[in-house]
Amino acid sequence: MNSSLYETHLHTPLCRHASGEPEAYAAVALQRGLKGIIVTCHNPSNDGWSPDVRMHLSEFPDYLAMVTRARQAWADQMDVRLGLESDYVPGMEPWLETLHRQVPFDYILGSVHPHLPDYKQRYFTGDIITFQRTYLEHLALAAETGLFDALAHPDLVKIVHPAAWQPERLRDAIGRALDRIRATGVAMELNTYGLHKNPAEMHPGPLILQEMQQRGIPVVIGADAHQPHRVADHFEMALDALAAVGYSEVNIFLNRRPHPVDIAAARRSLRLPQPKEEPTPTPSF
Repeated sequence: MNSSLYETHLHTPLCRHASGEPEAYAAVALQRGLKGIIVTCHNPSNDGWSPDVRMHLSEFPDYLAMVTRARQAWADQMDVRLGLESDYVPGMEPWLETLHRQVPFDYILGSVHPHLPDYKQRYFTGDIITFQRTYLEHLALAAETGLFDALAHPDLVKIVHPAAWQPERLRDAIGRALDRIRATGVAMELNTYGLHKNPAEMHPGPLILQEMQQRGIPVVIGADAHQPHRVADHFEMALDALAAVGYSEVNIFLNRRPHPVDIAAARRSLRLPQPKEEPTPTPSF
């Protein structure tokens, strides 16, 4: 079993709300004791979906070149891999199938972003509980498409109306969604960026994380880094949280295949982060 961690969720300036080239993210990953990084910028759309927070289709070749350049620059010290974070709502399947075939990705995250104006305009009818249930339905549908290796930041819907997020009253919908996700074999992400949001907790929170573990759903961790200094941010806390609910391993996807990483060994391999040189802003996406 591999004992080396990767940062599996990070962005580039092409998404219009992140800073730093992949080389800078790789430098921080080396400082933190990671084996590699997987660059997962937001996918281009073909239908005008939220164009202000993603690369344009014409920039997709620039993205591929950016990751290739970083891989070559860090070849002797850091494993730099190509990934993608692809938005999902029902109806996007044909485009995503086409896009994902363009090049041999190592890892594809599926994301439902319920706070986007385009998503809310399409699915929010004024009832926040119904909206939360719709989000959970879309997570399950995303897994069932077979397009993704893992689902990013599950329970992201809680940032839309934080005071209305009470997962206990959604246990039935959460359970049904997780049962469907488990049946697909798709992994789910523990995303540490939630610690910088309202409510200040990882995605997902404790209830869903425990329910994931009880179903044996594979888990990945990612910091959702939009600035280089946030690579592996709060990974120690994430690994501790996973161990506390009963997980013994996390997964890294390379060549679209999972590779298990022992949590205890991964925890020991982490090195303390360098002092931050800039504040952590809240990205728009």
